[in-house]
Amino acid sequence: MKLTVYTAPWCRDCHVAKRWLAQNNISYDEINIEETPGAAEEVIQRTGKRAIPQFVINGAWVQPYIPGEGFKYREMAELFGVSE
Repeated sequence: MKLTVYTAPWCRDCHVAKRWLAQNNISYDEINIEETPGAAEEVIQRTGKRAIPQFVINGAWVQPYIPGEGFKYREMAELFGVSE
C-alpha cells in the first residue's frame, strides 16, 4: 500500500492523523502544502475543497476526518486493517 498524506504545520487535524498513523506503524510520504509548490491547488482540484489532512491511498483520495468532529478512527482502522 502506498500512502501519501497532505498536511500543513498549523493543521491540528493533520497532527492527529499523523499521530494515529505512527501509533499503528503505518508508513507514509508527507506533502506539506505550505512548502510544496502546487500541493494546495492539487488538494482543491482533487477533492473540490480546501481540506487537510488528505490521505491518498494507492491513488484514491480519502478525507480521514469529519470537519468539526475529528478523525475517523473506526473507519480508518477498518480501511487500514488495524485494531482500534
